[in-house]
Amino acid sequence: MTCDPRERAALLDLAKSLARAAGTLQRERYETKLAIETKSVALDLVTEVDKQCEALIVEGIRAARPQDAIVAEEGGNYETQKRDIPSSRDWTWIIDPLDGTTNFAHGYPCFAVSIGIEYRSVREVAVVYEPLRDELFHALRDAGAFRNDRPIRVSDETQLERAMLTTGFAYDIHQNTDDNLDLFRRFIKRARALRRDGSAALDLCFVACGRFDGYWEKSLNPWDVSAGLLLVEEAGGRISDYAGGPAPRSGAQIVASNGKIHNAMLDLLQEAARSQ
Repeated sequence: MTCDPRERAALLDLAKSLARAAGTLQRERYETKLAIETKSVALDLVTEVDKQCEALIVEGIRAARPQDAIVAEEGGNYETQKRDIPSSRDWTWIIDPLDGTTNFAHGYPCFAVSIGIEYRSVREVAVVYEPLRDELFHALRDAGAFRNDRPIRVSDETQLERAMLTTGFAYDIHQNTDDNLDLFRRFIKRARALRRDGSAALDLCFVACGRFDGYWEKSLNPWDVSAGLLLVEEAGGRISDYAGGPAPRSGAQIVASNGKIHNAMLDLLQEAARSQ
């Protein structure tokens, strides 16, 4: 069964409104004194702004859509109080209220609100709002991707050697030897340029609009990638895991590209895996 397009359009409007409201709060609190806590490890930060933005978004959903399930970074699964993705309701909201918390806490201008909405486990709606540049990215399945309501497309670069790539590192990098550093070294030796900006949601948006040609990362969470993956697909790009299979909803392994350099990226990833 497919979703009702009118209902989906209404969900998009609600997600846009909530993302802008949370982004306004982030813009107001940017470079102000913050209460900063740690979560799983010392590198995994949360501020009161993360919590306030999540509360704002969740309350807005609950008021308009009490029947929907919600998975959000700070509160987990609002249907079952677990951090897996529920499947017992038709619509599920997957929310990162402030993607790039470490950047935000340090005054580094790279963070966003990310809202993905699934219908029966299929990504249908994506909204990512970057408040400092006032850029709102959105996508609907089979209806294209947009930045501030203007269509966006992935880049046309065909050669990995001329590509600008991006990646990230997991919060457990101090403890985990599977830390992405070998892949970082391999890609930086092959690509024209490589960046690490600390927001998976924006990395994926920038692939979607052609600022980056490709992206890879592992050990992410559903809220990091739900919106961004749909944006890349709808902008004409390709998404997968490291072996070229379907991109997992969990965010465990993600490769996203303009499609034209995707196989070259997979070749390098698989070459690295064989060398271990």
